[in-house]
Amino acid sequence: MKHRILVLGAGYAGTFAAGNLARRLSPVDTEITVVNAVPDFVQRMRLHQLAAGQDIASPELTDVFAGTGIRLRPARVTAVNPERRLVTVADSDGGGELGYDTLVYALGSHVADHGVPGVAEHAFTVAGRPSALRLRERLDSLGGRHEGGSVVVIGDGLTGIETATEIAESRPGLPVTLVARGELGARLSLARNHLRQACDRLGITVLEHTGVEAVEAARVLCGDGASLVSGATVWAGGFAVSPIATASGL
Repeated sequence: MKHRILVLGAGYAGTFAAGNLARRLSPVDTEITVVNAVPDFVQRMRLHQLAAGQDIASPELTDVFAGTGIRLRPARVTAVNPERRLVTVADSDGGGELGYDTLVYALGSHVADHGVPGVAEHAFTVAGRPSALRLRERLDSLGGRHEGGSVVVIGDGLTGIETATEIAESRPGLPVTLVARGELGARLSLARNHLRQACDRLGITVLEHTGVEAVEAARVLCGDGASLVSGATVWAGGFAVSPIATASGL
């Protein structure tokens, strides 16, 4: 009987792991299956570019894995049972259970709102292709500085910084504000000065040491009492591990 390797997730980590295993192991002895919720490869680290208006390639996973012997199962993982070595999945046919001998968990993360009211209802994200395209559509509908259009990006990690700078560079007439909980670029060491210069050059307003209390449909309420008018609020305040890992005890 072949050794069954089940890879959960086909992002950067899952795709690389599956491909590397396929190159190293003989298909005579092993069977590699990749489970992914969508049929294409999403370049998550470039979704801020997609939101800003660029066209980003999204190749079909069947093409990515062509010739490797890797099996693709388009489905959403709903549970993992390490004791029984079973993964429960859901798809258009109702789903089922997949057995494994070796499990590679690479489901990635999801947006964490940290309990801030209004994030789920009113904020855009760049955590997935559909959400990035929704932000892109919203940006296309906004007017420039003299028409009341504005963007507020919350979060000064790499996602927030890249999103704010990409939007400001691609849409120079649209005011962009970056809200940072601490000092901008505090974790970037030598790149900190370059980041500040880039924000100045692009006309980005940076609010440092500013917490967010709530997100509303057309404004952001800050912890210091300030209210920021926003035609499009982008939440980049953090990510959290999928609850499936915690629930399964992995």
